Amino acid sequence: MKSAVVKISGKQYLVTPGQTLIVDKIAGKAKEKASFEEVLLVFDGDKVEVGKPLVKGATVQVEIVAQVKSEKIRVSKFKSKSRYRRVTGHRQQKTKLKIVKI
Repeated sequence: MKSAVVKISGKQYLVTPGQTLIVDKIAGKAKEKASFEEVLLVFDGDKVEVGKPLVKGATVQVEIVAQVKSEKIRVSKFKSKSRYRRVTGHRQQKTKLKIVKI
């Protein structure tokens, strides 16, 4: 099975066709197609292509499944002896991708 290491929004992911992946938010709506040219490594069984720094002519085509939010994290601020406490939450925007073709 063909696999690749691709760089998406500054992070590296190991992907295979048919895989779903949640990454930091990228622009686009659901069911839109996108492609990434920053492919660092492609391998298929024993055949390995290592980029210097990128593999020439290699792209990873994806389909945007949905724009989602990650779980809420609590952010608290506290200052001793002054009765100051604040608790807020944050939900990071994420994009769910399906790998179509390498």
